[in-house]
Amino acid sequence: MALDNGPVHGREALAELAGERVDHRFKGLPPDAYGLTLAELAGQRRNLFTDGFATPVLALSAERLEHNLKLMETYAARHGLAFAPHGKTSMAPQLFHRQIEHGAWGITLAVPHQVWVARAFGIGRIFLANELVDAAALRRLAAELDADPEFRFVCYVDSVRGVELMDAALTEAGAERPVDVVVELGAGAGARTGARTEADCAAVADAVAGTRTLRLAGVAGYEGEVPDADPERVHAWLRRLVALAADFDRAGRFEGLDEIVLSAGGSAWFDAVADVFAEVPALSRPVLKLLRSGAYVSHDDGHYREVTPFNRVPAEGALEPAFRLWTQVVSRPSAEQAFANAGKRDAAYDLDLPFAQVVRPADGGPERPAAGIAVSGLSDQHAWLRTGPEAELEVGDWVGLGLSHPCTSFDKWQLIPVAEADGTVVDYIRTFF
Repeated sequence: MALDNGPVHGREALAELAGERVDHRFKGLPPDAYGLTLAELAGQRRNLFTDGFATPVLALSAERLEHNLKLMETYAARHGLAFAPHGKTSMAPQLFHRQIEHGAWGITLAVPHQVWVARAFGIGRIFLANELVDAAALRRLAAELDADPEFRFVCYVDSVRGVELMDAALTEAGAERPVDVVVELGAGAGARTGARTEADCAAVADAVAGTRTLRLAGVAGYEGEVPDADPERVHAWLRRLVALAADFDRAGRFEGLDEIVLSAGGSAWFDAVADVFAEVPALSRPVLKLLRSGAYVSHDDGHYREVTPFNRVPAEGALEPAFRLWTQVVSRPSAEQAFANAGKRDAAYDLDLPFAQVVRPADGGPERPAAGIAVSGLSDQHAWLRTGPEAELEVGDWVGLGLSHPCTSFDKWQLIPVAEADGTVVDYIRTFF
């Protein structure tokens, strides 16, 4: 059965989140808050450090989160880009709605489950950056589209076989509205998904044209998979993508559309996307230039700090890392070693280990830099800390860790406090992985 989606439903669903009660499901929250609703707890404006929160606890900076939302809104507008940030980063409907409030066209997602989460919270425009060939998911998608004329959905196709599977499932489901699809151009030999050549893309487009259940809406791809990526190679691939759209348009493949979808853009090369999409020639219809970067929402202290395009274009601004994982020293067996109570269950570690940034002494003294302290490894529930002669660290001290890779930071926490700079917690972000 299709859900009753739309703006009103989305607000109601968010309100229901605020009514969820604090209990054992959520890590790091004050035990004496059990039984309160999240709205009630947020209304108490408790302090992250002095009002009962237990380590380990992951927090989002309220100020940095807002800064990042505003910065990418401004960036997309400045470059004439529509923005559909990748929601798989956070899987947090509250953040989806904040992104839309900050000018996003819609939300990009990767798999059917994520689509159902977004729909449950009233997201009306979804770009699925994958080919969708699961028959059960296609039946549900058809029901969603038929029940809500305002719902806009676009997904990849990259194979004739995929088109055949989609058409068969949608036909069997009795779909009334065609599903909009974009042909995905692969980033090169050995890259991830996508048709490898322009001829392959044309064959996929021909297959779409032969169905009643699908409508060709444009072309798309992911420049982050360009082999041996550098500015020259990424720009060259993006120009191939633009040329493919122009070739399809000259061939009359986009007849009947109100707009042509042209989409690319991860979190490492969106400056290249902006450069090349600014060169798009006049086509027969307006072009929706859709950027999909997602990691910006929290940014990070590791991988994305190194690869963000804002390092290449500093005049455009700078993202700020918004996550900090607070953990407590539980063992200090030697002058060279300490152990804290956050591990692989709590911290992202797929790209980099966490970074020790600050120490809050157990005796309530002032916060200080984590001089001489480094995370050397993670166990399931412990961070291994290597400590130098200058390290001041005692059992009971809190250590604030920076993290690398937003996607695998969000997915370890069902509920994340949003704290202002002085530690006042003003909101709680619910995730759905």
